[in-house]
Amino acid sequence: MVLPEDPKYALKKVDEIREMVDNDLGFQQAPLMCYSRTKTLLFISNDKKVVGCLIAEHIQWGYRVIEEKLPVIRSEEEKVRFERQKAWCCSTLPEPAICGISRIWVFSMMRRKKIASRMIECLRSNFIYGSYLSKEEIAFSDPTPDGKLFATQYCGTGQFLVYNFINGQNTT
Repeated sequence: MVLPEDPKYALKKVDEIREMVDNDLGFQQAPLMCYSRTKTLLFISNDKKVVGCLIAEHIQWGYRVIEEKLPVIRSEEEKVRFERQKAWCCSTLPEPAICGISRIWVFSMMRRKKIASRMIECLRSNFIYGSYLSKEEIAFSDPTPDGKLFATQYCGTGQFLVYNFINGQNTT
């Protein structure tokens, strides 16, 4: 975990990794809402390569994803294809949240190995000293289609919390 008060060389490396992650996720080079309140978790492989990155920040509000009823789908592959293509909405009613996951990324060749889940578990136990966050206290920034599938699986519901990482502190 890299914190804002860590040495400059570590923060510079995190910035380089964030740029690469943003490019891979298709983000514009969006600034973090409040850099001094972020925590960055890096998953380092046995051969000393960064294969996972999670950037989290303190937030106050999240918005519940409104889950649509799925049409009759025969296979898991069909379900994944449908989930990736459908539009989705969220409630306009803010709900309290503590931690916003601004970005979560795993190197493509290392996906489906529980790396993202392990990073979130680490985040949940280290985000606030002496406290373990519940899944209800975490919100995801505007997820990619794969991110939405991951959040649904991780949270055990399609009605997880989302937030706008640029306006995460706003109540509107």
